[in-house]
Amino acid sequence: MHESAGMAKTRKTMRAAAIDRFGPPRVLKLRTLPVPDIAANEVRIEIHTAGVGSWDAEMRGGWWPFGKARFPRILGTDGSGRIVAKGKRVRRFRAGDRVIAYHFANPKGGFYAEYVAVGESHVGHAPRGLDLRLAGAIPVTGLTALQGVEALRLKKGDSVLIHGASGGVGTLAVQFAKLAGARVFATASGRSGVALVRRLGAEDAVDGRTSNLTAAVRGFASGGFDAVLAFAGGKPLARCVDALKPGGRLVYPNGVETPSKRKGIRVRTYDGKPGVRQFQRLRRAIEASKLKVPILARYRLADAARAQERVRKGRILGKIVLRVR
Repeated sequence: MHESAGMAKTRKTMRAAAIDRFGPPRVLKLRTLPVPDIAANEVRIEIHTAGVGSWDAEMRGGWWPFGKARFPRILGTDGSGRIVAKGKRVRRFRAGDRVIAYHFANPKGGFYAEYVAVGESHVGHAPRGLDLRLAGAIPVTGLTALQGVEALRLKKGDSVLIHGASGGVGTLAVQFAKLAGARVFATASGRSGVALVRRLGAEDAVDGRTSNLTAAVRGFASGGFDAVLAFAGGKPLARCVDALKPGGRLVYPNGVETPSKRKGIRVRTYDGKPGVRQFQRLRRAIEASKLKVPILARYRLADAARAQERVRKGRILGKIVLRVR
């Protein structure tokens, strides 16, 4: 262990929601496990709030493309908290700093725990204006939303269709697109989803499963959309892509089920990535947009299995989180 002198000492064990094998939500149980040590380029974070995503449930169920999984495995890819220790090479943070962090497959364990050890480049200062309850919901979703909007290279007045706008990523992307000066048309999940994205700034929105989607999008941008940002796939996305003008841009994160290629449409895929500059850009965008972070439900750490059951049911408007601290 390479902790800087004078860092606050933590206890040797912690509570964590972990799995001993892949399986249904019931395999996720509250355990007492060792607090992870930190290397010279790592920090230890006392977790306040952890995000819960569909990818966490997929990992629990057996999707593990990172080599052989070792058990027990603490789930969770992101969250918020305070720095309690840092390695001797860490310069950007001090003990007590409010931070957010994201590591998709952290070898030292995930964020469904009282403490996490993570590399400095996977950590950013928490934005002003968000308490740690809300900040814990945004590392993965915020980076993915912002980097998608950035990939579109939106100009003031551009029309953009955000498909799947009422989920954890889409609700933030609507606000970042508005910050860029775009006119936003959104597809959402059900009446509640439509109402939510309109409150967040979309000029117009419809249920993504509606049969008159084509007519609705043409009514918003009769000459075609400049861009489509997709967080959901399938047949409705094909109709959204059909609404692009010649030379329009389609951007989506890897993993979205996309339609066949269209001639004259520029396509870009991406993954939301952490990094020093990425977290800095995210913080500036959050503060400039006065970001609203919709939270659908909060669960205790001990109820992590219930949280993942809720994710499995779908139709998540905003984000689900775990209250750790």
